[in-house]
Amino acid sequence: MKTHSALAALLALVLGCGGERPCTRCDTIVIAATGEPSSVLPPLVVETVGRDISDQIFERLADLAPGGAPIDTAAYRPRLADRWERIDSLTWRFHLRPARWQDGQPVTARDVAFSFEAFADSVLDSPVSGEIRGHITATAEDDSNVRLAFDRNYPEQLYDATWHVRVIPAHVWDGVPREKWVDDTSLAHLVGTGPYRVERWQRGQALTLVADTVAGRRTRLGRAVWRFASDPEAALNLVLSGEADLMESVGSPERVARVEQDSALTTMSYPSAAFGFLGYRVKSHPILADRAVRRALNQALDRSTIATVVFGKGALAPPGPMSRLLWIWDDAIGVLPYDTAAAARAFDAAGWPRGADGVRRSGANRLAFDVLVPSTSTGRRRLAEAIQEQWRLAGAEVTITAVDFPVFQERIHTGRFDSFIGAWLDEPSARVIPDQWGAGGVGGDNYGGYVNPVVDRYFARAMAEAAPGSARAAWRAALDTLNADAPAVFLYTPVQVAAVSRRVEGLQIDPYSWLSGLSAVSLKP
Repeated sequence: MKTHSALAALLALVLGCGGERPCTRCDTIVIAATGEPSSVLPPLVVETVGRDISDQIFERLADLAPGGAPIDTAAYRPRLADRWERIDSLTWRFHLRPARWQDGQPVTARDVAFSFEAFADSVLDSPVSGEIRGHITATAEDDSNVRLAFDRNYPEQLYDATWHVRVIPAHVWDGVPREKWVDDTSLAHLVGTGPYRVERWQRGQALTLVADTVAGRRTRLGRAVWRFASDPEAALNLVLSGEADLMESVGSPERVARVEQDSALTTMSYPSAAFGFLGYRVKSHPILADRAVRRALNQALDRSTIATVVFGKGALAPPGPMSRLLWIWDDAIGVLPYDTAAAARAFDAAGWPRGADGVRRSGANRLAFDVLVPSTSTGRRRLAEAIQEQWRLAGAEVTITAVDFPVFQERIHTGRFDSFIGAWLDEPSARVIPDQWGAGGVGGDNYGGYVNPVVDRYFARAMAEAAPGSARAAWRAALDTLNADAPAVFLYTPVQVAAVSRRVEGLQIDPYSWLSGLSAVSLKP
């Protein structure tokens, strides 16, 4: 554990501003991050902090506008490509803008083709390799034009062509065997086309980016430094002590209050891409396989109050398996209402009357089951406790089992649970929903084994629609039916609260990539 003086000395070394903090003369912003990325080379990035840094160095072909529907071809903005066109139902052509790598070499279509191949390579095992391998083939037509061929016709082709892959330089990485990429620590190999380049990486301490000037400076700040903390509390302390200017997510309401009490800081709230739910084991469970019981359990829960109590002001109970960022969010989606009287009647009608001890029974069987949570998540434990109490009042005898996260993962993947509290991080596409709640996801992400052919047909229709309005209607029909079956309780989607130094100006947060607008940020003198 480093002392405060050691941290100050490190910061002075990184920033070159003597011992002062904050150093208002410096052209540098400092970001407090929880944890350190294993890599910032795009195909190898697995942590969000790695993505945050990498996206300052490397670029996509195009960006989806904030709030845009992935199937809306008008919602994309040029980045490395300045224009594109559909050739036929399976093929797109992208024309690259004149650009140079940060080492001065020209960017060519070969680089794009090389990047798609790298992201698809099973040796590198990129987290998005499954979206590329066997589905998209990139071919350089000449230096400026690259052709992307898809294995099938579907509305989200442009999304898959642009969202997943950041372009990397073939002339740097083509000569390095793929199996050695993960161990390559040469900063000279981290060459991109983005507004910043890597200047220094002190492992375990900090990573410094400096404004790139090869294509003309595109940033208002000359340097951005990521300080790596061991845990969220240590990261927050960097901000509270004035050693960092930004922190992505402060956390609990109590921690937010500490930031709000500091006159040198302010907070910025923005919607999170995360959502949480309690999933039932629907398949072959002696109690929870009964749709009527699940519906009664759902009606006995005050989801909105639970979300606010656990995650603070602004948290919402979602109308389905989604965060409020997902473009198909619709407040008109049908959700079973909180109604304890209706829940009691439904339990009685399903053959579960309340016994003398308050617990409902069906014959000799008690309405008793377990909720599985990861022991590392305070939020999920608090959710389970709130749910446990409300279900106790409804006549259900519920226990909570907290296990280490690897055990939690193993148990939900193998179906060894009654119910569990899960969390998911959205991307702009809604197509992950069928993976979690459709027949095709059984044995994969559909841990509870829920299957309804009507829901599956709506899912298929929604994913085939090319018009956003028609697709939204199909998604709503699917979720109306899903919610009526109650395979889960969709509990919360929180608000993130960033800690921001009052000397920071121009910060606009895109919830899918909170520092994507860093190049426009400046510091007060």
